[in-house]
Amino acid sequence: MMTGAIEILLVEDNPGDARLTLEAFKEGKVINNVHVVRDGVEALAYLRRQGQYSNARQPDLVLLDLNLPRKDGREVLAEIKADEHLRQIPVVVLTTSTAEEDIAKAYSSHANCYISKPVDLEQFLRVAHSIESFWLNFVKLPSHGADDVR
Repeated sequence: MMTGAIEILLVEDNPGDARLTLEAFKEGKVINNVHVVRDGVEALAYLRRQGQYSNARQPDLVLLDLNLPRKDGREVLAEIKADEHLRQIPVVVLTTSTAEEDIAKAYSSHANCYISKPVDLEQFLRVAHSIESFWLNFVKLPSHGADDVR
């Protein structure tokens, strides 16, 4: 069982969407630390604790946009799920794309969930609250030391 705050890595290049997500989580009942990175290269450096992220805590949950600069979310997802030290971290794809091809590819790359971002502010906040409610209140997440869970 996890103790302390839930660690969330938000991989989002749109400052407005990042701010909305942070605000929605701030209003929630679960204590969480949300760390924001703006592109796929930065996301993988954070997850692998490289460079400026050498002291980063492993996230309990990754919220991943697909359309990112430098390395897109599709590549990031594939790399996370191919890495034995990262693959157990749940990845929620949170993106504007509603393309059937993106949805199918995300699930075939082992995304844990695929959510299309609504354009409407109220709906966006509702989605963020739903993510928090489901993933942080109901789902049992692996503990930080569970790299060897089979």
